[in-house]
Amino acid sequence: MFKKFTLVLAALLISVQAFAQNQFQWKEASGNGYTYKYVTNDPMNARFYTLKNGLTVILSPTKKDPRIQAYVAVKAGSKTDPRTNTGLAHYLEHMLFKGTDKYGSLDWAKEKPQLDKIDALYEQYNKTKDADQRKAIYKKIDSVSGVASKFAIANEYDKMMTSMGAQGTNAFTSFEQTVYTDDVPSSSLDKYLAVQGERFRNPVLRIFHTELEAVYEEKNRSLDSDGSKVFETLFSELFKNHNYGQQTTIGTVEDLKNPSLVEIRKYFNNYYVPNNMGVILSGDFNPDEVIAKVDKAFSNMKFKEVPKYTFIPETPIAKPIIKEITGPDAENLTIGFRLPGNKDKDVLIADLVGQILTNGKAGLLDLNLVKKQKLLRASASTFTLIDYGILYLNAAPTNGQSLEEVKTLVLGEIDNLKKGNFDDDLITSIINNIKKGKIYESEKYGDRAGALMDAFTSELNWRDQVAYVNDLSKITKADIVSFANKYLGENYVAILKRKGESTQTVKIEKPQITPVETNAALQSDFVKMVANMPNSPSAPVFLDYNKDIQKAKLGKAEILYVPNKDNQIFRLKYRYKLGSLNDLKQPLASQYLQFLGTDKMSAEEISKAFYKIACSFDVSTGEEYTTVSIEGLQENFDKAVKLYEDLIQNVKADDAALKGLKERIAKSRKDVKANKGAILQGLTSYAIYGKNNKFNNVLSDSDLASVTSAELVNRIKNLNNYEQTVIYYGPVSIKDVENKLKNVHQIPAKFAVAAPAKVFNQTAQTKNQVLFTDYEMVQAETRWIRNTENYDPNKNTIIKVFNNYFGGGMGSIVFQTIRESKALAYSTYGVYMQPQKKDQEYYMMSYVGSQADKFNDATTAMNELLTTMPNLPVNLDLARIQVRKDIQTERITEDKIIFNYLAAQQLGLTEDPRKKIYDSVDKINMQDLKNFHETHFSGKPYTYAIVASEKKVPLKDMEKLGEVKKISLEELFGY
Repeated sequence: MFKKFTLVLAALLISVQAFAQNQFQWKEASGNGYTYKYVTNDPMNARFYTLKNGLTVILSPTKKDPRIQAYVAVKAGSKTDPRTNTGLAHYLEHMLFKGTDKYGSLDWAKEKPQLDKIDALYEQYNKTKDADQRKAIYKKIDSVSGVASKFAIANEYDKMMTSMGAQGTNAFTSFEQTVYTDDVPSSSLDKYLAVQGERFRNPVLRIFHTELEAVYEEKNRSLDSDGSKVFETLFSELFKNHNYGQQTTIGTVEDLKNPSLVEIRKYFNNYYVPNNMGVILSGDFNPDEVIAKVDKAFSNMKFKEVPKYTFIPETPIAKPIIKEITGPDAENLTIGFRLPGNKDKDVLIADLVGQILTNGKAGLLDLNLVKKQKLLRASASTFTLIDYGILYLNAAPTNGQSLEEVKTLVLGEIDNLKKGNFDDDLITSIINNIKKGKIYESEKYGDRAGALMDAFTSELNWRDQVAYVNDLSKITKADIVSFANKYLGENYVAILKRKGESTQTVKIEKPQITPVETNAALQSDFVKMVANMPNSPSAPVFLDYNKDIQKAKLGKAEILYVPNKDNQIFRLKYRYKLGSLNDLKQPLASQYLQFLGTDKMSAEEISKAFYKIACSFDVSTGEEYTTVSIEGLQENFDKAVKLYEDLIQNVKADDAALKGLKERIAKSRKDVKANKGAILQGLTSYAIYGKNNKFNNVLSDSDLASVTSAELVNRIKNLNNYEQTVIYYGPVSIKDVENKLKNVHQIPAKFAVAAPAKVFNQTAQTKNQVLFTDYEMVQAETRWIRNTENYDPNKNTIIKVFNNYFGGGMGSIVFQTIRESKALAYSTYGVYMQPQKKDQEYYMMSYVGSQADKFNDATTAMNELLTTMPNLPVNLDLARIQVRKDIQTERITEDKIIFNYLAAQQLGLTEDPRKKIYDSVDKINMQDLKNFHETHFSGKPYTYAIVASEKKVPLKDMEKLGEVKKISLEELFGY
């Protein structure tokens, strides 16, 4: 009997194991004459096709939104750049937006001879060393480029994509991928494919020297980034042989100064071949129909062998390599351990190691260093590429700490990992949270396409990605410890980023460029053909706040409810009408809570408890509201809510935790003063509201020092006494939500009255003024600010159209003029900003980020556009089309419905504002735009917010713009 039972049990185990192994398998199927592969139990339902010419096509249909995220991906990046032409893959990416012989050109027969001359001149320029000769050659390049541009049409790609309703049109290059991205309406897929098929057929490298100047600008931005310097130094030390470390994606200054169009074309011909490319689509479509369309669009491409990248294997690192970087940003530590490439069996364990070290809630760094406030912040992650990977750790010191002390603390947690000093059930908790993450990933068509694209360019087996969670669950604690001891020894590179004057002295100087023609009012025949292709646009779907949101009462609080019909995720929020404008200590109380426990559980134990059930909570305070967010799997709703409510009701003060928090804040305040982005944000707020503004409405250092634990705990415990709204999105009914909450979330019989909110009125610009803060940087960043008038819902349509036309995207007037024609900036825009409340004012915010030596030209160019707006009817048509198509295909779903409703309430609206915009957009004409521009912007005074180096942008240049007021960091930040 015993023997028989044992045999049955053994057979059952074998059956279970076989099922686990077989539930994720490659299968083959056919449809519409095409054979494809798929993985069983794939939540993304992805189909993998290989066309006759070798092109990979990956299709993941989902009907939730009438849109498609589209990628054309090339398995080539900076790794395969020639050593003599670094940065080549990246600036080829830029040139793939310039058109072909069929679009982007007014007269190809006349344009081509000029482009041939430019090719030859660049080859001559590339080989010439004498500075005077180089200037003479560049002058010829500039002259011939001006002639060639008369036969070119700039931005035709962007305009075509805009006309079909595309969003997010862009591209990016990394070590092993160059990816072209568009999000298009499903009804425009035929147009999109027609454009892509043509785009990669025969790209023409026109308007090259102004685009190369944009790449120069991008390079100079990286020279201003301490983070970029740290990243590049880390990789160069980890990889002494491999191109991961020996050349950067953006390239060297020297190579950027000496481009070769011949080498660019060679690179395109080598790597932009169908068997090295993939078309990845996810969204609302029929895959059987779409595969035939993709095949036809790319049928002109021919299979070609791709050069294989080879490298000398890296020598093991025998002892720690320590490097120092200095720059204006706050100090921090970065550590990298070299790992195997992404095909190695240990990579799966590496991913888990990164999560054990830090997962934001219950990792070793999270609990032992951040939660205990031994460090300001700390994180770890795996960065895995095809040939090698990195375990990447980053940490920042708290007040009074040295970077050497930070390194000791971080490496101490590596030692804990190697000794197995972590909870046995942490792996299970991580896997549960990854499962939740996978649910989120498969929800949205954009996320699906992104995951499939990354797997393609990384040459990963999709079966392994589908089986990822299942395979992770087989890893044991012993596997983790063994991995850590194998890979994480004294073989690391540490970069100590210290605060100080940057040692970077090299920058790319401004060449003399004559603005080129953009011929923005004209269209090629190809563009007209695409525009005339038939399509059936989706009908817009507007929200009905009375039908799309269910409402109930929980005592005196209102419940706003939208059901989740897709999965078992819930999101619960308590939204209290109490913010920093009522009480500056409330944000501090919200921060303090994360470091507190109760009489039964410590702060660390609470974090672990939430993480174990794949749930999380967060408390944040904004200007007007404090919001408690609890999310996770519905099966653990009761546990998660009870954990939070128990914490709030039984929270215990901790003076040591408050002391640590104050030190963290002191360090954060010191760090943020070294951040140029924060400085520009502060100057912007100063320009909008004046000296005392929302940005510097914070506790002073002395007020912060005097805050006690008792008063913060009192705020935490009293939070639930204030007026509140309960927001729920999840799979159970509104009645169930009401029943579940009424016993654990106690609503008072009468809400407490918050202190009156502090009011900040926007200032009127009566004269041109410059607000300037000095910062050591290569670039100069300038914003134009002008407050105008109170919110008016009747102006929603004209504002939408104006922003699209004037400065809201790559096809706008601002972008075409300042970047495309004049090559004065990498990033530029001009947008009329809508207020959040009906009693607030609109304001204009324009921006140019340029090289310091282009400051005068760049600011002059923007001022000219703000004074006189070009009249381009074709662009107006595109602006109207973009507004209309965006509304046709936008689907506001999930709890976004509730937040849309709440935002409308703030503006005094009772219905979805998009309906009126949609009904009136075609009535906007050029005279309307001209009147709008003249009324609000032309000839009007502005406040300029400028962050730049006084050494590179003299005060006398700023004084040309207006009266200069130099703002100290203390005045800007309020401490």
